[in-house]
Amino acid sequence: MRRIFLLLIAPLGLVACSGGASEADPAAADSAADSNRVLIDVRTPAEFAAGHLEGAINIDFQSPTFATEVSALDPTGSYTLYCRSGNRSGQALAVMKDLGFTDLSNAGGLEDASQLLGLDIVS
Repeated sequence: MRRIFLLLIAPLGLVACSGGASEADPAAADSAADSNRVLIDVRTPAEFAAGHLEGAINIDFQSPTFATEVSALDPTGSYTLYCRSGNRSGQALAVMKDLGFTDLSNAGGLEDASQLLGLDIVS
């Protein structure tokens, strides 16, 4: 019985370690129409300059000032985050939740976010 139980739960552990936080949040597409929603690119300034979603602001998740910069934002506001693959935006979303932000979504990587939100990539 124990062997069967382990065989059933082992795949769940692999899924849990696969970085699920990096996946795009389908709710992000629904909220794209919200004109008050702030789009945050959490990549580095160099990555942002190479191409970003139209209308996005850049707050570098890897910067030591990330928490300070997002703390200056309205915690009751609505925010959609994205990065290169969705990993940093997932981590940034968790930090923002810890800071009291509640209306957050992860649009994933740049290309995925562009398609999901229907926004152009500009430089």
